[in-house]
Amino acid sequence: MNEEFITEIFNKLRDKELNEYRVSKDQFLAFRKVLVERSDFKHFRGIALHGGEVIYTYQDEARS
Repeated sequence: MNEEFITEIFNKLRDKELNEYRVSKDQFLAFRKVLVERSDFKHFRGIALHGGEVIYTYQDEARS
């Protein structure tokens, strides 16, 4: 999975084209690397699931 594809996923979450996106344990580090470089990263919420999966959502209000 390349950074361009991951950025597209985060943009779709931000633009409300996707409500959520599920990331596998194997993909997590690649997604995290792209996420922390974004200026709007505090708007994203990652919900950890059993087995190492994470569901990302976009919040209108940034977390503190």
